[in-house]
Amino acid sequence: MSGVSVDMRREGDGAVLSIAGQVVMATLHVLEPSLSKAPSGARVVIDLSRVDTLDTGGAWRILQLQAKLEAEGSRVQIVGLDPHEAELLETVARGLPAAEGIEEPPGGFVGWVAGVGEKVADIARTSIEILGFIGLVLARAVNTLIRPSRLRGTALVHHMQEVGFNAVPIVSLMAFLIGVVLAFQGSVQLRQFGAEVFVVNLIAISVLRELGILLTAIIVAGRSGSAFTAAIGSMKIREEIDAMRTLGLDPIEVLVLPRVFALLFMLPVLGFIANVMGLLGGGLMSWIELGVSPGMFIARLYETTDIWHLGVGFIKAPFFAFIIGVIGCYEGLKVEGSAESVGRLTTASVVLSIFSVIVVDAIFSVFFAEIGV
Repeated sequence: MSGVSVDMRREGDGAVLSIAGQVVMATLHVLEPSLSKAPSGARVVIDLSRVDTLDTGGAWRILQLQAKLEAEGSRVQIVGLDPHEAELLETVARGLPAAEGIEEPPGGFVGWVAGVGEKVADIARTSIEILGFIGLVLARAVNTLIRPSRLRGTALVHHMQEVGFNAVPIVSLMAFLIGVVLAFQGSVQLRQFGAEVFVVNLIAISVLRELGILLTAIIVAGRSGSAFTAAIGSMKIREEIDAMRTLGLDPIEVLVLPRVFALLFMLPVLGFIANVMGLLGGGLMSWIELGVSPGMFIARLYETTDIWHLGVGFIKAPFFAFIIGVIGCYEGLKVEGSAESVGRLTTASVVLSIFSVIVVDAIFSVFFAEIGV
């Protein structure tokens, strides 16, 4: 096979590219360095009169060169083609995909309304998908409860350690400091009315009913929910989930249920620890700031705190756990293609979990207030 060559020369304000030899797929690697340096000008002539053979690969490269030069502002003329080569070039040109223009988004008020509409549509679509995923998880959970042997005990214990035992230090520290802050700020405000003793009521109701379990759920959402999304998303990228399906394994049973059950078991435990540490921090600050002794604090706590304050927090815990687990796994299963997708959906998982937990907590607060609990 003979070679291929390119002769480039300037003519006035334009240029002439004379291509000779066999312009075929096998010689494009030889042709490419010369064509990439093709000069542009007001007028460029591509002379193919010395071309011996032209195939579809060569015709495509000539057309790409023409498009590049025209994009740079040159008027391009292809000369020297015999009828067969001209027909081939025309056929390849018809087969090229049309260039897609970039549609400018609408601006001003119309653009703002369009953006709001897209966000609302995304929220509605995501809500429907999550409801469907919740139904799928519940169906698998019922099937597992009917046949407990399908539950993977080793995975369950592992996740219980990860989301429960390993989270005890951060949850304890958080709750202790929240108790300290409540006691200090409450004492500052109540001292103005001579009602310092009611700081015990403030700490007990705030920690037991709301802050203990709510802040624990937020920490678990940021710590464990994001870990669920990242772990399952990484498996999705490595096609491990596709391999599970090929082996006849259900990803919901293998990956989702152990994580959700682990949260259902451990979030109430973490909430109880948070309550104890919150009361401990509040009692310590009350002793330091107000002189309320530990004995007096415990006595006041026993006299004024209803058991339902503790029960309200424990009632909310399983709902928070289910929401965090389902959303974390749902976002992980949505990962596609790249590590960037893992990071983006991990962030979305944390934001959506925390938002959903706060919304559910608000609903519970209104509900318990209406029934007088």
